[in-house]
Amino acid sequence: MRLLWWTRWFRRGVARDLESARSSEVEEAPSDFPAPPTLRAQALSRALGVSVTVASWLDQLGHLDPEATRRFLSPRLAELTSPDAMLDRKAAAQRIARAVRDGERIVVFGDYDCDGMTSAAIFTEALRALGANVTPVLASRFDGGYGLSLPALERVLSHRPHLLVTCDCGSSDHASLERLAPLGVDAVVVDHHLVPEQPLPVMAFLNPHRPTCGFPFKGLASCGLALSVLAAVRAELGRALDLRPLLDLVAIGTIADVAPLHGDNRALVRAGLKVLGEARRPGVRALLELAKIEPGSALSAEDVAFRIAPRLNAPGRLGAPDLAVQLLLAPNLDTAHALASELEQRQLERRAVQDQMIQEAMAEVELERYRERPALVIGREGWNHGIVGIVAGRLASDLGKPVAVIGFEHGVGRGSVRGPRGARLHDALTACAPLLRRFGGHQAAAGLEVELDQLPALRAAFEEACAAQPPLEVADETPRIRFAPQDSLAKVLADLSDLEPCGESNPAPALALVGRVVSAREVTGGHLKLELALDNGERLSAFGINMGARAEGMVGEVAVSGKLRPDRYRGGNAIELKLDKIW
Repeated sequence: MRLLWWTRWFRRGVARDLESARSSEVEEAPSDFPAPPTLRAQALSRALGVSVTVASWLDQLGHLDPEATRRFLSPRLAELTSPDAMLDRKAAAQRIARAVRDGERIVVFGDYDCDGMTSAAIFTEALRALGANVTPVLASRFDGGYGLSLPALERVLSHRPHLLVTCDCGSSDHASLERLAPLGVDAVVVDHHLVPEQPLPVMAFLNPHRPTCGFPFKGLASCGLALSVLAAVRAELGRALDLRPLLDLVAIGTIADVAPLHGDNRALVRAGLKVLGEARRPGVRALLELAKIEPGSALSAEDVAFRIAPRLNAPGRLGAPDLAVQLLLAPNLDTAHALASELEQRQLERRAVQDQMIQEAMAEVELERYRERPALVIGREGWNHGIVGIVAGRLASDLGKPVAVIGFEHGVGRGSVRGPRGARLHDALTACAPLLRRFGGHQAAAGLEVELDQLPALRAAFEEACAAQPPLEVADETPRIRFAPQDSLAKVLADLSDLEPCGESNPAPALALVGRVVSAREVTGGHLKLELALDNGERLSAFGINMGARAEGMVGEVAVSGKLRPDRYRGGNAIELKLDKIW
């Protein structure tokens, strides 16, 4: 009887809340406007004490169990997946620990992107703290390209190592790795890229994507794997070593590599963003100063993706990735400031080259009518190998199709492949394998090496492979939630922050709402400044980039969507909506 009474009371309360929410909305919302909160969202809101607005998003994500949802909103390092099933983790730790104990020379080799650089820095800093003789070496886009190429191998061997540890590469580098054993060099590969069938000639091969690896979470980037290996090395040596200060590097590498921000990565990145904001690492403090981020600020994954990672990647795109690792490992702030100043100069150079390449690429797209094709392969002599990925990403976004952009030098081209969500780029390249010198990467992003005389055949084969894949949806994919008028803006903003880190596999939802226009004007630069009165009695400022023309005639009620954020211009507790859509 008590259960029946409670059920009736709960349903009546939810019905009242829903009726209140519906009656306060415009009579006819746009067809693609988010739906009102469900009964499940109302129940989740009450159980967790979160706003109905954010509970609606959690409901959409499938979070039906309040306790599991609490763990999602407050991920803990103590709840990370047990690493016991990680294939070769123990073997890797034992070999690295032996090298530390015996004073052997260790070379840590990382790829030239943020994941490779942060992984190399993590291994180097931790192993040095354990007393190891370790030297970091990075791949060069301009001397061998991705991974442990033969030129990279020569640079590794110049340090006369006893042990080589690769980070964020190695899974496909059979030719180079086979040369190590006859020279008396052992190898440990730590990678997360797709795994070829041919076995690797190494002492240990850590990669969650190995078919026989029982580790259930497949989304760790190499920086996260590096941290796990080091925890095992610490245990093998029986020495104290606090790994938590390395979480800032794990956060940078994981976000920059577009790894999924759920599961273990959610806990690692959440903790890492906190360490990153504290800016105790001299190199990180100098980076935050460049990005005009106040130390102690609450950082988001977006801050890392757009304000920190591009700066770290800039030197590698111009041929000097070691500069970024030197900055991350800088022993003091004076050294960090000097390195950061040089890094910022490389960032400015990178932007100039990038803009020129995009202009040239778009001109060729229009000239050759590439918009009509199912995929795009475009290449030119002299294009910077380090920036083709940015250009490919821009073209893929603009054209809504898979794109390969290749820079050629002396008849050999290195390129990057990008595509819309759902494109299976690695599968497409596999179909083109006979035409390529080599390729690697993920389904969402890949790289290749090809000879100039194979470019026409590659274009045809890549187009055919992409055309054979299921059609891609290129509609507006922005996830949105409907503002529930019973909520306050401040509560919704606070609850949205608990969804962080947001990014790959955990997108940040935009907030859709209806308000009465108080004022609307076009401001300098053609942007829109809007003030809305909401049904809950609050006023909300909104800002729309390049939306200034919409100001004319904007009266009455209007439906809008955007990112809710603190209004740093006005300061205090002011809140602003950065518009992405006006219906």
